[in-house]
Amino acid sequence: MIALPDEDWRKRFRRRLLDWYRRHGRDLPWRGSRDPYLVWVSEIMLQQTQVETVKPYFARFVAAFPTIEALARAEEDQVLRFWEGLGYYRRARQLHQAAKQIVADHCGVFPRQPQAVAQLPGIGRYSAGAILSMAFDAHEPILEANTVRLFSRLLAFRGDTLSSQGQRLLWAMAEALLPSRYAGRFNQALMDLGSEVCTGQTPHCGQCPVAALCLARQAGLETEIPTPKKKPAIQSLHEAALLVRRRGRVLLLRQPEGQRWASLWDFPRYQVQAEHPAGLAQELADHVRGQLGIVIEVGQRVTTLRHGVTRFRITLDCYEAKYVSGAKSLRGASSLETRWLRPKELAEYPFSTTGRKLCHWAG
Repeated sequence: MIALPDEDWRKRFRRRLLDWYRRHGRDLPWRGSRDPYLVWVSEIMLQQTQVETVKPYFARFVAAFPTIEALARAEEDQVLRFWEGLGYYRRARQLHQAAKQIVADHCGVFPRQPQAVAQLPGIGRYSAGAILSMAFDAHEPILEANTVRLFSRLLAFRGDTLSSQGQRLLWAMAEALLPSRYAGRFNQALMDLGSEVCTGQTPHCGQCPVAALCLARQAGLETEIPTPKKKPAIQSLHEAALLVRRRGRVLLLRQPEGQRWASLWDFPRYQVQAEHPAGLAQELADHVRGQLGIVIEVGQRVTTLRHGVTRFRITLDCYEAKYVSGAKSLRGASSLETRWLRPKELAEYPFSTTGRKLCHWAG
């Protein structure tokens, strides 16, 4: 069993880390305020997303929804539209749901009690600790990708960081290192050190203020810790999207819960098997009739997009299609929410990145 560092080691670590942070801490837009709403939005956006990607989204989002009350009042489509392109759209939906819950249960004031924060949609142990420490200087530890890597190297932990044993050890390390005051600043310093210095396969040990305290560095294991995780096998998919037109309008449907882009709008899109054009046209027509209860005539392919989503590499062909017959309103013909829209109206609706690209061909 790996032992945690003693108090003398911890004091030296805190002093060196905070001295480094005073000189090298990142100047990030959400760090200019202790407003828990702004801290919360930034932390949700930063989940599985790079800082440079988040910056412009954060600025636009908080300009559109400057308070918890403003976010709670907004329509979900509006929230998703401002999130469009950032990915992992469930985050936006849960952020919106949590804002409504805060208004209903806490009079629009972000709660300071860890138990209340943990009950909000989309907030786990790390997010709660980050928000409470950075906004209120609460004595709450954090553990996320950067600090997992940092702590694993400091302790020379070669086990599985996601195992129950690994999680217990790393959370214990986070709690043991936390100073009695200024926990928020300390947590930000930890994340910056992990992000900027103690990086993935090529850590910058020569620039690290705590390199002399690092057991992995002492053992020459800094490039081997944490143990690399197995990458999932890449699966290739062939999909097709349809621009179904009727009297100057194009057909949209809202992706249902459980689908890849739940709650976003999209053109009818299906995984396909046929390779021959005639067989593919029939396959697509059958999909539409079975799903939406209308008959269409599939026309020419207008574009092909290639993109990746998690472990999938997708080739997406887009085809023109003409409405022929069936329930024009589609109400009752399908459980899906559908709309016939003029091309100029598409800008008001939230799409995935590929869906937005297809809007160009719908115009």
